[in-house]
Amino acid sequence: MSQVLYDFTRQDASGASCTAHAWAKVPALLTPPEREAAKARARALLKQHDAVLVAHYYVDGDLQDLALETGGCVSDSLEMARFGREHPARTLVVAGVRFMGETAKILSPEKRVLMPDLDATCSLDLGCPADDFAAFCDAHPDRKVVVYANTSAAVKARADWMVTSSCALAIARHLHEQGQKILWAPDRHLGRYIQEETGADMLLWNGECIVHDEFKGLELELMRREHPEAMVLVHPESPRRVVELADVVGSTSQLIKAVVEGTASTYIVATDNGILHRMRQLAPGKTLLEAPTAGTSATCKSCAHCPWMAMNALQGVASCLETGDGEVFVPEPVRGQALGCIERMLDFVRANPAALATPQRGFVPNIGSA
Repeated sequence: MSQVLYDFTRQDASGASCTAHAWAKVPALLTPPEREAAKARARALLKQHDAVLVAHYYVDGDLQDLALETGGCVSDSLEMARFGREHPARTLVVAGVRFMGETAKILSPEKRVLMPDLDATCSLDLGCPADDFAAFCDAHPDRKVVVYANTSAAVKARADWMVTSSCALAIARHLHEQGQKILWAPDRHLGRYIQEETGADMLLWNGECIVHDEFKGLELELMRREHPEAMVLVHPESPRRVVELADVVGSTSQLIKAVVEGTASTYIVATDNGILHRMRQLAPGKTLLEAPTAGTSATCKSCAHCPWMAMNALQGVASCLETGDGEVFVPEPVRGQALGCIERMLDFVRANPAALATPQRGFVPNIGSA
């Protein structure tokens, strides 16, 4: 097996969109009457503007419910990309983080793409500046460049392939079988997991998700002793020791399917706690526990929620439709250059559905990607 190489130093993600800035911008909680009024307003505006709401599993439950109630989509980033491109609405409202809005615009340049808050970004995106990434690629011209969806349009413009956590293993295995060497960015934990599963020769950018990087192996072991009947579900952006303790390792959609289709009554979930809303709706009789992100001396035992995802709110959906603020633009030639790596992924997924559904180490049978 090839050695995993962390070939780039950690980036500073403390700029204008740092986590303190993000938490400061999280909208105030609405009272039940205010929430119903905001939902009604957003629902009317979606219809008025021929718009559809595309929401990620990690955003507020009210937004997920609104998307489903109005014919939109609640999904992982792979299905968000496909749904937005195929839906006939002239306007897409993307409730998630900025790279998701950019991906929607790249795939649907003729549509207007709005976001509740354009400052909602991602630590993986922030930690992989396009110019530095280009220099990294230039230093390794013999490698296929594979980037995670959690990157800017400018980074995707330099890539050969984009992947999501649903299809990353299958695509990396495909490249490895072709004898290709891979340059991977930006999540080192996901890259390491893929490298170990496939044996591919990979150079890894040294980035991480600030949410998944905080899960603690020791604390998870202790929780599992308290709940020996529980099945442990882990997103592969998590540290190695956390992944090693998992019964199921997979994308957000795969983890949801594990809860719905699994026979256990209790699940310990190691991903952003926004996913629990959909899990509870689809498996109401099951007990869901948040995996620990800190030791017993910490003020918060489990704080697994992305501050940028939390910036999305019902108020923002209505506001962006009323004012036009929050519109996503991806200029040429970046859009056209980025389109190739995204379409390559979508074409692969379309041509190889069985490859995505094949259980990998730690997966329960019949758990595939969305």
